[in-house]
Amino acid sequence: MTDATHIKSHIATETDKTFSELVELRRDIHRHPELAYEEHRTGNLVIEYLTRLDAEIDIERHVAQTGVVAHLVGKKATPSSKVIALRADLDALPMPEETAHHFKSTIEGKMHACGHDAHTASLLGVAKVLSSIQDELSGTVKFIFQPSEEKIPGGAKPMLDEGIFERRKPDAVFGQHCIPQVPVGKIGFYSGAMMAAADELYITVRGKGGHGSAPHRTADPIVAAVQLVTSLQTIISRNFPPGAPGVVTIAAINGGSATNIIPNEVKMMGTLRTMDESLRTLAHQRLEEIVHFTGKALGVQAEIEIRRGYPVLINDKSMTDFAWNAAKEFLGDENAIQAEPIMGAEDFAYFLQACPGSFWQLGVGNAARGITHNIHSTLFDIDEDALRVGTGFTSYLAWKFLHETSLSSSPCQN
Repeated sequence: MTDATHIKSHIATETDKTFSELVELRRDIHRHPELAYEEHRTGNLVIEYLTRLDAEIDIERHVAQTGVVAHLVGKKATPSSKVIALRADLDALPMPEETAHHFKSTIEGKMHACGHDAHTASLLGVAKVLSSIQDELSGTVKFIFQPSEEKIPGGAKPMLDEGIFERRKPDAVFGQHCIPQVPVGKIGFYSGAMMAAADELYITVRGKGGHGSAPHRTADPIVAAVQLVTSLQTIISRNFPPGAPGVVTIAAINGGSATNIIPNEVKMMGTLRTMDESLRTLAHQRLEEIVHFTGKALGVQAEIEIRRGYPVLINDKSMTDFAWNAAKEFLGDENAIQAEPIMGAEDFAYFLQACPGSFWQLGVGNAARGITHNIHSTLFDIDEDALRVGTGFTSYLAWKFLHETSLSSSPCQN
């Protein structure tokens, strides 16, 4: 059955047979969202599902606390055969859900608003589909169920630090992310820098409080904070080359308690997003300078803490081309599309620093059904047919990668 036409047909059939099960899996995970490093129930669900499959799968538990790594070794594998790594993330977000679904979150203040429930269900579907052709696999599939994608420092780097790429070192690593701006049925690919580096900004402005009627007797941190918000926007507009993407957002300002009291202190929080590491370094320098000297000029003490987050996510060209072509073969030319880079961040970037691979956008949007709300929205939703698309395509990609011995790849770096 090693002919690609027969494999595609088999994978499509097995995916269709598994689809309703994947929908229920996704909804089960959705009902029970767990935050970063709390994914005990979700991790156990993953282990139980893999254990029930009719295949020989090696399972590693408690990787980076709540993560799971599993290996499906093909019957045609040899010691020199390739290894392909596939990743899904497990955690949810600390936010309420406002959808009307009967399977909405049952845990107040927690929601799968980024599609990780779908990522996990889809990868479990891939494990089931590939288990049905274990006899036809010419290598090993490494399944990575990663904790804590949503919270810096993330779960990808701890998993790498624990050596998951040293045991059965992969030749390539692939992953996907639900994107409502891409219609369901389509998958978006982009070679190069596709997602931004993300850094957290914490600014404290300390002044001298007093009566609102006598600002001349104070050192007003409110005025300084407002000036900082405006000045920080010049980092992108006056320091980055035209066309170079970058974002500085101050998302929270806290200070003051009454209409006639100037406070002693104001705190601000925000984010920096960049697509180039040299510009990221420049932005860090300008952040420090603007905060310090603006505060000094206005007679207050201003300090900034920059918590370095995930690096730029850079897709390997050869692996992206390979995945794109596989999608054309499995889904049709019209459903493999050029993606747009986005300023969101992903710690899958660490996997791509360690190993060639690609990260694609799985279309989950359906405007006709009102499924258009962006990720991290309280109304975020997916067209669940994306589970069929993501599972079927990723299964075919894995088989194709292991089957095609002519594909060149650079080994992962430890």
